Amino acid sequence: MQAQDKERAITLLNRILELELAGVVRYTHYALMIFGYNRIPIVSWLSGQADESLQHARRAGELITQFGGHPSLGLGPLLETHQHDVGPILRESLEHEKLALAAYYELLELAAGKSVLLEEYARELIASEELHAGEVNKMLRKPGDIAEFTG
Repeated sequence: MQAQDKERAITLLNRILELELAGVVRYTHYALMIFGYNRIPIVSWLSGQADESLQHARRAGELITQFGGHPSLGLGPLLETHQHDVGPILRESLEHEKLALAAYYELLELAAGKSVLLEEYARELIASEELHAGEVNKMLRKPGDIAEFTG
């Protein structure tokens, strides 16, 4: 991989790192804000998402340092609607996942034909994020609805 591509990859990986760290904060916050009869399974799911975001952040950071970069201490956007019902929380989550997916796709495009390591990493994380977005989409549907949630 050429030096300029390596620098772009480090920049993208730092953006991914920041988005994933924001996911840790976001999902932890969401888990704290769930109330009601279904609290326990929803909190458990949200906490699991926070743990997964941390794992994704660590992987991005390891790649940054492998390519000679310095991991960012920044966080991605932490916008909140201040609506703490499960529906708005899931919609915020879906928007956050779209940002992460876009960054992973950008990394895949950059790495194509230049770094098998980065290509495979990007593909794996894209698949993971798409599965997660699909789960959230299903959760946003009304019971019995088969059609994809469109907002």
